[in-house]
Amino acid sequence: MSTTEKTQQPATEVEHTGPIDPEKISISEVSSVSSVSSGKEIRREPPDGGWRAWFVVVGSFCSFFGTQGYGYSWGVFFDEYNANVYPGQQTNLSWIGGLWYFMCNITGPFYVYLVSRFGDRAMVLAALIICPLGVMLASITNEVWQLYITQGIISGIGTSLAWFPGMTGPMEWFSKRRGLAVGITMSASGIGGLAISNISRAAIDSLGWQWALRILGFMQFGLLIVTAASAYPLNKPPHYKTVPLVDVSDFKNKHFIMLVAIHFIGNFAFYIPSSYVPTYARAIGLDPQTGTTLSSILSVCMFIGKISLGFCSDYIGRFNMALICGTMACIAHLAVWLTATSAGSMWAFAVLYGLFGGGYIAMITAIIGQVAGVDHINSGTGWCYSAWSFGGLFGQPIASLISNRTSPPDYQGAIIFAGCLFFVGSCMVFALRVMRGGWKILQVV
Repeated sequence: MSTTEKTQQPATEVEHTGPIDPEKISISEVSSVSSVSSGKEIRREPPDGGWRAWFVVVGSFCSFFGTQGYGYSWGVFFDEYNANVYPGQQTNLSWIGGLWYFMCNITGPFYVYLVSRFGDRAMVLAALIICPLGVMLASITNEVWQLYITQGIISGIGTSLAWFPGMTGPMEWFSKRRGLAVGITMSASGIGGLAISNISRAAIDSLGWQWALRILGFMQFGLLIVTAASAYPLNKPPHYKTVPLVDVSDFKNKHFIMLVAIHFIGNFAFYIPSSYVPTYARAIGLDPQTGTTLSSILSVCMFIGKISLGFCSDYIGRFNMALICGTMACIAHLAVWLTATSAGSMWAFAVLYGLFGGGYIAMITAIIGQVAGVDHINSGTGWCYSAWSFGGLFGQPIASLISNRTSPPDYQGAIIFAGCLFFVGSCMVFALRVMRGGWKILQVV
């Protein structure tokens, strides 16, 4: 299908002209678009391997490590701000993370236009400057509102410019092994959260929170250099003059509308544990280092879950795996975290939610290409992740308002809120799975 055509196949991926040898493809072949006698553009089939395809995954891994890894470790900074820097301002502080999550997705509806106008590499190079700038500026602030602008808005915009190229690359270069490729990419947020949580906690304890932010800025700069080096498309994007600023053609696909709704619901709940586990640990009498350790366990298990469950999903079906993961994430909240009063029970929650919460997010991302079609991966990813913006912005403040109804805060309401949202999301995944694959339990979908 030509990239300028608006007709979309909702249930199947777009057919391509034929396989390419991933080991023999040259840079010129990758970055150019061949033409046939009819004048239509040849769309290359995902090679599902080869060093160039895996280099794209490595670059995307680095992008998620430095940007989303920071998001997963935000709870360490949130705990420090709430306990020692700006005590008594928990709800106000929660908006810092909310603004960051919102801005991470702000370029979503415009992503296809931006790629066609500037290219993935230019977007990543801009992120290479903006991401470190945001956290560096945050290190010299002395008011909460200044953190809104620096650590929230500026850092979030920079993350957005790196995030979308990092996500769409593996989906474009892989088809049969897309679950594994996307799982590896998204696992970087978990392993990045592990590393950045511990580095930040150690830096805060020894150097102060300002230097912790500066160290994070240097890390992001180095990692995004690798992302920029690996950012090249399998197929050349259409000329920007043929691309609308905001492409709404994906919404002709009723399955895609359901998928956007799944993403919308998911982010209201997803980041609540990452943000509140250290604070909750302190509330039940555990020391700050234990809270950081729990964040580390959460991150490690997300790393393991996204790769292992992503690999399994290529065999049992990505929709089936998303349903399993969403259900288990709900159980982890309502049966484990809700009753947790000790370090052991919190470790159990961190393991369960890390494995299946991370797996859930990886799976509902991996099925974007399956639902939208290969030629709509960029726009589909943009719309799905822009739907995340609202949950990112309002999820944490809502949880904070619920928990702060009493003094000291009671976190049970926030936990129930997150668990119920995972239940609703799982029901919607089940409905979409039935729409696409029927009622057969063993059907690979």
